[in-house]
Amino acid sequence: MLMAVFALTRWPGLMPLNFSAAYALAFCAGVYFPRRVHWWVPLTTLAISDFALNLYYRFGLGIDAFQPYQLINYVVYVAIIWLGTKFNARDSWFRLVSGGIFGAIIFYLVTNTAAWFFNPFNNPEYTKNLSGWIIALTKGTAGWPEAWTFFRNTLLSGGLFTGLFAGVMKVAVSSDRDEQEEPAAEQGDAAAEESKA
Repeated sequence: MLMAVFALTRWPGLMPLNFSAAYALAFCAGVYFPRRVHWWVPLTTLAISDFALNLYYRFGLGIDAFQPYQLINYVVYVAIIWLGTKFNARDSWFRLVSGGIFGAIIFYLVTNTAAWFFNPFNNPEYTKNLSGWIIALTKGTAGWPEAWTFFRNTLLSGGLFTGLFAGVMKVAVSSDRDEQEEPAAEQGDAAAEESKA
């Protein structure tokens, strides 16, 4: 169900540009999902939702979004999942949120660098020098909001969604612990009463 809700949040116009739960999902999958599924569940969900988005862009907006450089996104998602495996579910909430934000930073830097390097839409601003790369990371291309606003949204969404996922998991673990402790306490009380009798 979480994967379906996540996929819906990727639909264009539902969230601000680059405000996505993808980075947090990849990171938290590495932290919380069992080893046998922490790779394929988030990557499959991302691939299916990307395919649907690319169809929408192609046939709904006339934009050919099927670009080979998109595979770099998946390399970064794999790196973020791997980063998540280096954290522990028992880590502090702050540490987990910091990891999610770090994953979002990696995503932004690598994918914007790839957009600059491959320049699939032939943006004239993306010259193959240091200046062009800095423009790709800060100003971006004409006709779009400045790239730093995408960076801001990437950081905010990476932190927010990681915080939400980690917070929910910590509350769930705490509730499970409380439920397990109650029967044990009741058994201890019963044993004490029997010993008095």
